[in-house]
Amino acid sequence: MSAQSAKPKFAIIGAGPVGLSAARALKQKGIEYEQFESGTAVGGNWRDGVYQSAHIISSRKTTEFPDYPMPSDYPDFPSANQMLAYLNDYAKHYDLLTNITFNKTVELVSPLSNEFFELRFSDGTTSIHEGVVVCNGHHRHRRFPQFEGQFTGELIHSKDYKDPDQIRGKRVLVIGGGNSSCDITAEAARVGASAHMSLRRGYWFMPKTFYGVPTSELLTTKLPVWMQRIYFTMLLRVVVGDYRSYGLMKPDHKIFEHHPTINTEVLHYLKHGRIVPHPDVKRLDGRRVEFVDGMSEDFDVIVCGTGFYVSFPFLAPGLIETDNAVVKVRWGMVAPNHKHLYIYGWGQVRYGFGPLLTPGSDILADLILLQRKLRHPLGQVLEKLKQPFPRTHLLDPMATLRQIESVRGMLWIIPLVDKYLMKNAGSLRSSTDIG
Repeated sequence: MSAQSAKPKFAIIGAGPVGLSAARALKQKGIEYEQFESGTAVGGNWRDGVYQSAHIISSRKTTEFPDYPMPSDYPDFPSANQMLAYLNDYAKHYDLLTNITFNKTVELVSPLSNEFFELRFSDGTTSIHEGVVVCNGHHRHRRFPQFEGQFTGELIHSKDYKDPDQIRGKRVLVIGGGNSSCDITAEAARVGASAHMSLRRGYWFMPKTFYGVPTSELLTTKLPVWMQRIYFTMLLRVVVGDYRSYGLMKPDHKIFEHHPTINTEVLHYLKHGRIVPHPDVKRLDGRRVEFVDGMSEDFDVIVCGTGFYVSFPFLAPGLIETDNAVVKVRWGMVAPNHKHLYIYGWGQVRYGFGPLLTPGSDILADLILLQRKLRHPLGQVLEKLKQPFPRTHLLDPMATLRQIESVRGMLWIIPLVDKYLMKNAGSLRSSTDIG
């Protein structure tokens, strides 16, 4: 394929919710693209990364795309199978499947001297594209804890847990207090010989509903975060009480400084003695696990619900920098020094994806069209406008929606700054500028 014939084509990496939303926006804006997915079908983490019994923790209303609502007969908390069906219907509705190549794993994305990008795939083939939208998600690179000693039972990551038969009749320890960890711990309380959970710090545990309303729907408010903190802290004191009465630690941070855990079953099983809480693990010795409080127990299975690293292993060195979980891209998606490289959907929103992805994808498509008119990389123009890198990977939904509107209101000034940079070309040069 020649560079000239490839120029109209963008590449979208990934066909999960983020990739599908990006594809819909590019298609509606007339931007030609090809989409590559390593899996066998659309769905991303909902296809290959969740367990059989998984249900969303955000509600149907706060997860559905505004332009394509979920079926009205879906429950408040749809299952993984229902989510897959919904994403498949979304792809069919917008005729996205014809542009997706499945079982196509990207191994390397490299910039070319003529401002294009070359993609190399695991099957040895390559292709050239005008630009790349990276939508590989943030549930790929497993994070495992490091402990003294060795465990001789079965040790897996929460991403590798798929079916209750993996823990049925076994003594189970789940490490971590996030949403997946709590789901698996509750399942162990139902089918395991015993269920234990190890937490290195205190978490905010919230029921899935208040007043019969999904918790996530109570978060869709324009109130500032500090007022939301006051409201939910008071609400939890009434509904849940002191976490220490459940055998849990008091949270060591303000609510919403980290993602709260939304799970009703863990609190239920803790009160029934079906789940035994522990502090952090000190050391492993065969099947025995010693905790930092001096207690020890024997286990058959340890499930590490310890999260994921943010990583883009297929990007050539130097394209994008990360700082722990924060990706250094301007406006949350624009590469700092290369035209038409966008890292999209890497942040973690407090509730469902739909309300943010639809307007976010639309602004992404607008930025692509705008970049085509600019001499300099958009990221460098934004640097001149003193647009900073994100400070956190956690997204407050309402604040993010306001930011999207703010970005839209700034688009008019971008060409003016680009012209200014052209007149002062000596002060800023693009690493991809061909002159």
